[in-house]
Amino acid sequence: MDAADRIETIRRFNRFYTRRIGVLNEGLLDSEFSLTECRILWELAHLENGDGLTATDLGRLLDLDGGYLSRLLRDLKARDLVRATRSEVDARQSLLRLSPAGRRAFKPLDRRSQAQVAEMLGPLSEARQAELLQAMQRVQRLLGEPGDGGDVVLRPHGPGDLGWVIARHGALYAREYGFDLGFEALVARIAADFIERFDPAREACWIADRDGENLGSVCLVQAREEGSQAPIEGTAQLRLLLVEPRARGLGLGDRLVTECHRFAREAGYRRVRLWTNSQLDAAKHIYRKAGYQLVGTESFRGFGQDLVGETWELALPT
Repeated sequence: MDAADRIETIRRFNRFYTRRIGVLNEGLLDSEFSLTECRILWELAHLENGDGLTATDLGRLLDLDGGYLSRLLRDLKARDLVRATRSEVDARQSLLRLSPAGRRAFKPLDRRSQAQVAEMLGPLSEARQAELLQAMQRVQRLLGEPGDGGDVVLRPHGPGDLGWVIARHGALYAREYGFDLGFEALVARIAADFIERFDPAREACWIADRDGENLGSVCLVQAREEGSQAPIEGTAQLRLLLVEPRARGLGLGDRLVTECHRFAREAGYRRVRLWTNSQLDAAKHIYRKAGYQLVGTESFRGFGQDLVGETWELALPT
């Protein structure tokens, strides 16, 4: 296939897919909003902890011309869907957030988008769905920016992945923190509980994957009482966050935690909690940045050391 044929093949796919997902319609998802307006609403709806976003950062995120973005934002503000407030950190900057009306307008868009994808996947068998997802992830990896983490995809766990999670936790925590085999045993119990209790509507596991190489992991599960194991109403627990040393600095930890929060909101949880150790500074930096608050500490002897366990919690925006 020569260059002209390759170009035409890609253009043919672009025409097929834009028609398939309805972006050629005047309003996306049977709404009054264009594709670009929907993307703006989506980005502002998924800000962690309600933090605002500058117009410059939004334009960079969406790769939009500044003048075009300014016109779109002006219209969204006039419709009271987006509001700008002066930054408390830098008074020269304005931070964009969705208004209450904007959040109400976004919710049906989000539901329709999910329903559209579910309708597209519905006629496909499990095997064909997996094939489609793998093909999409492959395209994303090939077209992503190399070396900045964009070529790493977050995928659901599959056979063998939890075994990898156990092994890598055991090896890395022994090497970096001097933990003994008791820690690997704890991770194995957590992984076994996850598999045995797994409820895909309420729980998930993600593997950070680059061309078939596992680079990180995280799980989100239903939080439970320590003794009785009774579910704690409205509360999820973040577990087994790990990023391989060779992949650190790419923002994978932030991406994995953010994915947990997205899933938790959609599953109807009101808060997320986690348990960690006081000396895990890199992980705690991620949690603080995401808005977690330290709510409890306990001294204990474990993994061959005297340690201080910490419980952190995050209230999810409604």
